[in-house]
Amino acid sequence: MSVMWTVRVVGLGVVALSVSLELIGWLLRRLRPGRPLKEVLFFPTEIACVEHIFTPSSPHSCYCSLPHGVETSFSRLLRRLLSASCSLDLCVFAFSNMDLCRAVLALHSRGVTIRVLSDKNYVAINGSQIGALRKAGICVRCDVGCVHMHHKFAVVDGRLLITGSLNWTIQAVQGNMENVLVTEEPDLVQPFIKEFHKLWARNDPARRHRSSDQKPVHTHAQPGDPGAERLKRSARQQRTPIGFRWRWKTAGGREGRRRQTHKLHPR
Repeated sequence: MSVMWTVRVVGLGVVALSVSLELIGWLLRRLRPGRPLKEVLFFPTEIACVEHIFTPSSPHSCYCSLPHGVETSFSRLLRRLLSASCSLDLCVFAFSNMDLCRAVLALHSRGVTIRVLSDKNYVAINGSQIGALRKAGICVRCDVGCVHMHHKFAVVDGRLLITGSLNWTIQAVQGNMENVLVTEEPDLVQPFIKEFHKLWARNDPARRHRSSDQKPVHTHAQPGDPGAERLKRSARQQRTPIGFRWRWKTAGGREGRRRQTHKLHPR
């Protein structure tokens, strides 16, 4: 009898220990912070209807001939983009895909703050959606550097990075071998945030206007020319730098020149 009692006690103890370990493991999984999102998407993608992504409350509202309810790389890209709740910073070389434009406009209508940077030579190409964004009131700036602004990345809510080789065009989505990385890894997200802020500030139209206003005015004059003094006084009043190219005759009869720029801003 005592042996049977002992076996029962030991059995109950094993069961209790097993249940306790399961409970501890469950609690640890619940309390442990989630792993950051890491996802890779490859293109070209299967062509499928994406209407259900824009109207999730009416999943059967579209009767087009494309396949419905198919999860593709493009549909996952749209879902990640539409997950924005407060901000979207977009830096893209070419933007002509109408579904991606529709997603950005949908975010704008929900009150999401959107900033767009694009290449100055590609904003006006046939089919570009940049004009539609500007018409909707979205702030768009064009890079004015001497090289192409060839980035293709977006930062969602300052926490989610979408980047890769994919231009936001129909050709890239449906016809090119492309890749997109989606991640919440802070060590990857933060450098892109810093890069966007740098480009956004560098391409501020007000900043370019100020710098163009401060270009020096150059004129030819000779030492002692009374007209030069009048130009100096006028430049002080207008807060404009002025440069003089002085001319004189050397002993050998050759003409000499010396350039001097005066910054005549009032102290």
